[in-house]
Amino acid sequence: MTEQRGDGGPEGSVRVTVGQLEVSDDHAANLEAVAGTFREAARLSADLLVLPEYASGYDRRGVGREHAEPLDGPFVSTLRSLARRHGVAVVAGTTLPGAGDRAVNAMVAVDSAGELAGVYRKVHLYDAFGTRESDRLEPGPVDAPPLTLRLGGLTFGVLTCYDLRFPESARRAVDAGADVLLYPAAWVAGPLKADHWHTLLRARAIENTAITIGVGMAGKGVTGRSLLVGPDGVVGLELGEAADVRTVDLDPAGVAAAREANPSLANRRYTVAPR
Repeated sequence: MTEQRGDGGPEGSVRVTVGQLEVSDDHAANLEAVAGTFREAARLSADLLVLPEYASGYDRRGVGREHAEPLDGPFVSTLRSLARRHGVAVVAGTTLPGAGDRAVNAMVAVDSAGELAGVYRKVHLYDAFGTRESDRLEPGPVDAPPLTLRLGGLTFGVLTCYDLRFPESARRAVDAGADVLLYPAAWVAGPLKADHWHTLLRARAIENTAITIGVGMAGKGVTGRSLLVGPDGVVGLELGEAADVRTVDLDPAGVAAAREANPSLANRRYTVAPR
């Protein structure tokens, strides 16, 4: 796991661009920022671009149906077009229409051919620290298969934000084959919140011997501080609070070596099941 500096990585490696964007309630402006980040990812020959939760549109007072777009709407359609044009897969957060007056917080995965590879609808709504996502959003089904995306020699499991506080969600993704855990987020700022973000991302990496990438949103009221942690718990990349774009190479051999040295997944005695 190294920050990208040359023209290529080890065999089977995957080049990932972390797009720590500042997102507003202006959907057109957000798409312009996404397009610019795609261009940077393509310039560095990235295989995958990861964008924050709510990348289509965000209001720090709360996101609901007023920001929702269907999967064939402007945001996902543009993601598909940009992925196809640049040959770069993407994982990004958006808001989909829900039932009644509520919406759905979702992660979409698009492959490098521009095909929609899958959708994860957020299971754990952020009803904590004085915020209630459930007032505006409906949760995704707890028994939906985990969203995974295979690139090179690695399988990426897709979760989001508040899911980070629930280790069983990560373990379920690992059971589905994930070597890398992705957490696009709009991690709300506040006392100890940046510390929790850092600590929990390292914990999910260590306990699952998985590369773990938290892609934070930049801007007022959120934490930023995107973090990439190796399967041994060592931090390989940490950004600040401002908008930033960085690219790293992920090596599957590092995951295999960590799991051989620390076979905690093989040694466990419990399984995870929805309830």
